[in-house]
Formats: sequence, structure tokens, C-alpha cells
Amino acid sequence: QVHLVESGGGLVQAGGSLRLSCAASGFNSYAMGWFRQAPGREREFVAAIRPSGGSTYYAESVKGRFTISRDNAKNTVYLQMNSLKPDDTAVYYCAGGPGYVYYSGASNPPYWGQGTQVTVSS
Repeated sequence: QVHLVESGGGLVQAGGSLRLSCAASGFNSYAMGWFRQAPGREREFVAAIRPSGGSTYYAESVKGRFTISRDNAKNTVYLQMNSLKPDDTAVYYCAGGPGYVYYSGASNPPYWGQGTQVTVSS
């Protein structure tokens, strides 16, 4: 049974930090990613990580500020977000599963969580 549940979203001032978590039971063998969707905009890729961790891939807009990681012993994927900007405001989704290619921002994962809201105030 696959199950993805995000947590850790909230309201933060510009320049602040948040850490998102994704409870990813059943996903230890798959690449995982974070995506986001802002109001009136299309969903976009944020970051991804290979099944064993170690290799990651980021959108240019977050490179150097966000870090994706995973702890397969805890069935959890994380997104550490630093130096947040108002443009980072969006609903953030955890996703992954069979066929998902972590090094392609265009790859579409088969399984998605329900999302968690991140709001960055200026």
C-alpha cells in the first residue's frame, strides 16, 4: 500500500527557513521528488532524490537554498528550505513511485501526497 503525507508547512517571513517532511511508506525503492504549485500558476518541479539518497537534482530557482534528503529507515523524505522568498509561496507536494526519474524535472511521478501550504511573507 502506497501512502504519501506531507507536513511542516506554515507561514514564515522572507529569509526564514522551514523543513517539510513526507511520510513515504512503501517508497524506499523509488526516486522521490518535491513539487509546488502557486495560485494561478502551473505545478513546477522543485527537487528530487534517488532511491538510495546521495544523488539529488534541483530546479535552478531553489538551487543553493533548498536541500532534499531522505531517511529510508524512517520512510521519510525531507525538504529543507532556507532563505525563503515570497515567490516560494505555494502548496508543496511530495511525489514518487515506479518509473519516476529523479534527474529529469519533466518526469511525472505516479503517486502524490495531498500537499502542504507554505506562505512566505515579505
